[in-house]
Amino acid sequence: MPSRTRRYDVRKVRVALSAQWRALVEYTAKLDPERLAEPSSVAGWSVGTLVAHIAASVGAVLRCLDSSEPSTVEVGLADWARAMPGQAERIDLRTKELAAQGIDLREQIERAEAALDALGERPGTRVAAIPHGVWSMTDLMLSRVIEAVVHADDLDPGFPHDQQALAFATRALADLMADRAPGRSVELRVPPYAAVQCVEGPRHTRGTPPNVVETAPLTWIRLASGRLAWADAVAAGELHASGERSDLSPYLPLLR
Repeated sequence: MPSRTRRYDVRKVRVALSAQWRALVEYTAKLDPERLAEPSSVAGWSVGTLVAHIAASVGAVLRCLDSSEPSTVEVGLADWARAMPGQAERIDLRTKELAAQGIDLREQIERAEAALDALGERPGTRVAAIPHGVWSMTDLMLSRVIEAVVHADDLDPGFPHDQQALAFATRALADLMADRAPGRSVELRVPPYAAVQCVEGPRHTRGTPPNVVETAPLTWIRLASGRLAWADAVAAGELHASGERSDLSPYLPLLR
């Protein structure tokens, strides 16, 4: 399991996740049948299918907590990100099935919240089983925050994100970048939420780093999730990259 230097308070992550979930419920409750039938920004999915996928993402919390608790953590958030491309076809088929059945986002969130409430003071120590291993409750919560922010942005580029959820998603994806391309030759800055060093090469110790990448939180999230191409972000002036090692496009996207 990859190590992670940043420490996350799972209780704070959970509060942010709940706020982002509530924002999704409020937003989707206003979507009429005509809007739900329109194509979404995710290829091959209608807006209604995308909402069903968000509900299924929430339901993953229930699936993890329904199983008996394993004894040790085996995988981390980086393993989840690496496994996602191989799950794309299965996720697509399952999402369309759930959309046809009429899965309800509000109901899924209420059930997930109740399951999390039942943990009481244990959310920081509980571990949960997922298809490719066993992970900590912290990583489960972080993965749900990333999904909730990414898919809310899929719904609407102007979505009213919970700011703490946006912060946690930004930091977690920056940490995944450091895991994907370990090293200290490039500094990735996503103010005001994150700054990490990555990419092999000469180590920077003081002064202005020779290789710097700087962008805004939503731009970083779109790059990391494959919603925005590196070249397009540079061309639009949404990304500043300086230094011969500052091109991070070979490592992106981090997840799909």
